[in-house]
Amino acid sequence: MFGDLFEEDYSSVSNNQCGKGKNLKTKTLEPPAPREFTNLSGIRNQGGTCYLNSLLQTLHFTPEFREALFSLGPEELGSLEDKDKPDAKVRIIPLQLQRLFAQLLLLDQEAASTTDLTDSFGWTSNEEMRQHDVQELNRILFSALETSLVGTSGHDLINRLYHGTVVNQIVCTECKNVSEKQEDFLDLTVAVKNVSSLEDALWNMYVEEEVFDYDNLYHCGTCDRLVKAAKSAKLRKLPPFLTISLLRFNFDFVKCERYKDTSCYTFPLQINLKPFCEQGEQNKPDVNLEALPNEEETDDPLMILKSILLQEKNSIISVDQLGQKLVKKAGISWNKKYRKQHGPLRKFLQLHSQIFLFNSDESTVSLLKNGSLQAESNFQRNDQQTFQTLTSEHPGLKGNSTCPHWFDINDSKVQPIEEKDITQQFQGKESAYMLFYRKSQLQRPPEARGNPRYRVPCHLLKEMDAANTELQMKRTECDSAKNNFELHLHLGPHYRFCNGALHPGTTQAESMWDLTFDKRKTLGDLRQSVFQLLQFWEGDMVLSVAKCVPAGLHIYHTLDGDELTLCEAEIADGEDIFVWNGVEVGGVQIQTGVDCEPLLIHVLQVDTRAEGEMQGQLVETPHVFPANAEMGTVFTTLAMPVCIIRVNLAEPAEEGCWTAIPQEDLKKTFREHGLRNGSSILLQHSRNADDSLLSRQGKWIADVENSSWLQVKNFCQSESEENQVKIAATANTVVFDIRIKAIKELKLMKELAENTCLRPIDRNGKLLCPVPDSATLREAEVRMESELALCLGNAPTSSQLFLFFALGTDIQPGIEMEVIVEETLSVRDCLKIMLKKSGLSGDVWHLRKMDWCYEAGEPLCEQDATLKELRICSGDTLLIMEGKLPPLGFLKVPVWWYQPWNPSGHWESPCQPSCATSQGSSWSAAASQGASGPPVPAEVCLVYLGDVEISEDATLAELKWQAMALPFAPELAFRSPAFLRAWTVESKRPSRLLRTDRQQLREYKLGRRAEICLEALQKEESLGPQDMLLRTQLRVPGERTYAQAMDLVWEAARGWTAGSLRQRVADFYSLPVEKIEIAKYFPEKFEWLPISSWNQQIAKRKKKKKQESLQGAPYYLKDGDIIGIKNLLVDDDEDFGTLRDDLGKERQKELVLGKKKSRQALRAHSSDLFSSAGTPAQPRAPEASLSIHVGSFK
Repeated sequence: MFGDLFEEDYSSVSNNQCGKGKNLKTKTLEPPAPREFTNLSGIRNQGGTCYLNSLLQTLHFTPEFREALFSLGPEELGSLEDKDKPDAKVRIIPLQLQRLFAQLLLLDQEAASTTDLTDSFGWTSNEEMRQHDVQELNRILFSALETSLVGTSGHDLINRLYHGTVVNQIVCTECKNVSEKQEDFLDLTVAVKNVSSLEDALWNMYVEEEVFDYDNLYHCGTCDRLVKAAKSAKLRKLPPFLTISLLRFNFDFVKCERYKDTSCYTFPLQINLKPFCEQGEQNKPDVNLEALPNEEETDDPLMILKSILLQEKNSIISVDQLGQKLVKKAGISWNKKYRKQHGPLRKFLQLHSQIFLFNSDESTVSLLKNGSLQAESNFQRNDQQTFQTLTSEHPGLKGNSTCPHWFDINDSKVQPIEEKDITQQFQGKESAYMLFYRKSQLQRPPEARGNPRYRVPCHLLKEMDAANTELQMKRTECDSAKNNFELHLHLGPHYRFCNGALHPGTTQAESMWDLTFDKRKTLGDLRQSVFQLLQFWEGDMVLSVAKCVPAGLHIYHTLDGDELTLCEAEIADGEDIFVWNGVEVGGVQIQTGVDCEPLLIHVLQVDTRAEGEMQGQLVETPHVFPANAEMGTVFTTLAMPVCIIRVNLAEPAEEGCWTAIPQEDLKKTFREHGLRNGSSILLQHSRNADDSLLSRQGKWIADVENSSWLQVKNFCQSESEENQVKIAATANTVVFDIRIKAIKELKLMKELAENTCLRPIDRNGKLLCPVPDSATLREAEVRMESELALCLGNAPTSSQLFLFFALGTDIQPGIEMEVIVEETLSVRDCLKIMLKKSGLSGDVWHLRKMDWCYEAGEPLCEQDATLKELRICSGDTLLIMEGKLPPLGFLKVPVWWYQPWNPSGHWESPCQPSCATSQGSSWSAAASQGASGPPVPAEVCLVYLGDVEISEDATLAELKWQAMALPFAPELAFRSPAFLRAWTVESKRPSRLLRTDRQQLREYKLGRRAEICLEALQKEESLGPQDMLLRTQLRVPGERTYAQAMDLVWEAARGWTAGSLRQRVADFYSLPVEKIEIAKYFPEKFEWLPISSWNQQIAKRKKKKKQESLQGAPYYLKDGDIIGIKNLLVDDDEDFGTLRDDLGKERQKELVLGKKKSRQALRAHSSDLFSSAGTPAQPRAPEASLSIHVGSFK
């Protein structure tokens, strides 16, 4: 599951350092948020790593584990900088854990990242997005650490902290002989089912005895006969940290599925384990427990130096004598043991000034009295603490007496939680999976409390300090960038007032300046900055908010109140600020405010000055008017007599939208009439009022009329003089008016007005969903100049759906049936209506919705759900499919038997199934369950075994077991699921390899249309997430054929490159890598694509960072692909193809030619089908295949 977690992969770890990032030139990257008030750091979730985060936080809050890891220096673990060196031995996993713990302790960010750590595990994006069991992770991570720490001083880290023993005893009731067996454990697994609390579970395991009597007697070796006996188990040795795994998942043998026990399960925050321990060991001190603090006291230089000073008179001594006494006490000098990690002795004493005190000349050192007393009181207080010391010693609690001792750490978020809330939150359905208990006798040194730098290696301290400094700089830069506004200063002396608005009188560079300003500063600061910027300014300066409108620049309001910030003054980013004297611009007094905003109005009037044909045409001219001006000012502005004014508020102006303004309304303002920028007015002289000016064939009106029509065709099968008419309309015309007008112009019976509807016609002549009568053409999304069909029947109401439906998936033009149903109808009732209309019966049918590529989509499984809830819309096509759907949560999976085939033309599988002829279901003969599609190439041999109905929570192994129980499976001589390889089936070919037998089917995301094929194996296999399974075939020299295929497992941990694959193939066939050529086979094209390292060499010359991956274009390498190998020592032919490939390409050419003729015939058939209705058959472009190639993420 965890790939290369046990291997030290020196190339898979990122060398990114804390705090290092890349700044974009155009935008400052957002730095990570600082820690919140708890002063604790969370861990970011990579998609599905919450279980990993919880375990890492637990280990981080175990100071003995953390500090034991910190005590391992670079001389034992190596350095991350040397991981790429071929001869360097770098233990990456413990190094990344050290770095992560240092970030959680010292780095000022809300959440740390585990990307580098999971990279060191060898995880891919697939593992990081998938949930796993935290109990299994705990065991695997500890095992990986033990493997990584072999040969170091921390080789026994896990055993020292978490190892315990359990003794199982059987006591003979006759001779009292005791037979015992001792077992080691790193975590105790306790039951949850039928148990209400942790104490009850431990009581059942370690107090209650199992009695052997009656038919279940025990054979005593001493008595040499069957006797009564009692069996019991006891805890013999307790570790410093007791890990308890709760068995919350059980297996239902009736349903053959796993389920989670969500019953209430209580656990104490402090537990007394004496009743569960061995009687002889209860009163004995735990040697392993006492060794831990003693070792700390011996190895901790702070404790050693303090003990030396406490023994001196007045606790004072010279620095030189302190060094000599250290050699006597520890048996080794400071420089040899501590200098590399802690620096020189004198510097170490200076760093701990809260404990040690130098005299004036720094020649002697003494112990501070308050430091000694504080140490004693802390030790006494620690004696009473249990598991809570893991959180209470954290620096996040320093100086905060009111902060609780418990925290709810949910990935990135860390929230305090009261002790009373733990019972409520973690003892119900959201109960814990693991519990970690700490021995109450464990004590922490006083200098560790509130000191996050305690025992952190020097190189990590320097790295975290540098990262914090860089983070602070980035936050300062980001804060400045986020609070800076870009203001556009328009300088009044460079502007002039004309045509009702302000316009630059010079170039834009002179009239407008850009100013970057902090929005947290005040208007007074802004005014001062503008004064300093404009040194040439004389007189008063007024800052006003302006806005660019179609007419030009307009001033809205003046900025008053120098004490207000820019945010309080409601100044936005990119605001236009006009700088002027507040009265006039260029000698013209300026009106400001929204009331007098200039409006750009299009004025149309008859051109009476033109001669000939142009006389009497409409002329359009733009004019600017203040919004608060009266409508009558138009005549004054244009110097013309009073006439009729018509207003058109549409944009652009449309025919039929003109409204005449009464004479008494000319005193109303433009805004009161609803005019805005872009509105049009038409001036019509009173003497021409009867001439119907709007119906003239002027250019502007003619364009509007020519673009506003619809073609309506008669599909009512009624006798009519005309089959189609052209109806004038606009986007706001109601559909009902168009339908009535079409009936009149087609000269049809008036009775049809009650029982007809309009339906759009697509380019292929298909009738679409009817449009409602009450909608406008714009609301109905009917395009102008399109075609509508007048058909019998009413359009659906607003609560009804118009649906197409058909039987099966082979849909031909014109065979779909139609039905109108209520949107609140259930899927079950809708299916009944469609079956009745199709003349079908029975309960072995289900509905599927046709997807956008005209294929059957996912089935509508929720039979009681309404069509509205499933988002079924009018115009959708539903397909009636044969087959009864499985219940919710279950899959009905067709199972096939797969025989791999190689391009030479012979089968590879050693098992020749005898069921092919008896069953009669294979891809070359027939498809299963009504599946249809194009003819299948003969190289795929899939024999249908039957269907398996199975829960989505079942594992792949359980699916294989049920497949082995199918009627024809015994003829294939299955041995066990371990000897079966499972693939998904797509496009009637094996597609995706299903690797892990223990993984649930739900996690594979198979879908309800998934099909599985099984392949026989000669031996068991275990493929990791970085492994790719390829079928390799060696070309026979001198012949266009290949030898028997062989499965090759390619471990691509170091990259999916051509060079890596070529090396693996060469090693597999024991050939020189420079003497082989390889190629991938594309069976659907009958082509071979050579795989060479040439493109990687080009990449090196271009200095690209990464070599091209074979998982991308053009190879798209995946599991199951066929790789051909050519031995250049005996075969120098450049061709990889076979005779069968030549025949396959010829067949494909014939198939393409046949499809082309079929499309032409279908087009002609569609033309004949709608020729009676007068629908022209438009040629349809050939369909291009849509394919999205996705690499295999493992």
